[in-house]
Amino acid sequence: MFARTLRNDSHTHRFSITNEEPSGWEVREERDSAVLRLAHYDDWHRVERARRVFALEAFTLCRDGWTEA
Repeated sequence: MFARTLRNDSHTHRFSITNEEPSGWEVREERDSAVLRLAHYDDWHRVERARRVFALEAFTLCRDGWTEA
């Protein structure tokens, strides 16, 4: 549904939102092998908010030199 991976040298930052039918959506943010954020939502509005936050964080990382993987 939504996935974005950014790289900087040997570091990786991943954002993902997956559909977990019928229970809702899984929202996940990972840096290298560590999970920074993991949430399960059954409300689409929360998923939209998480996607906007991910987009802003990805924009900031790209501004700081990270690139799309």
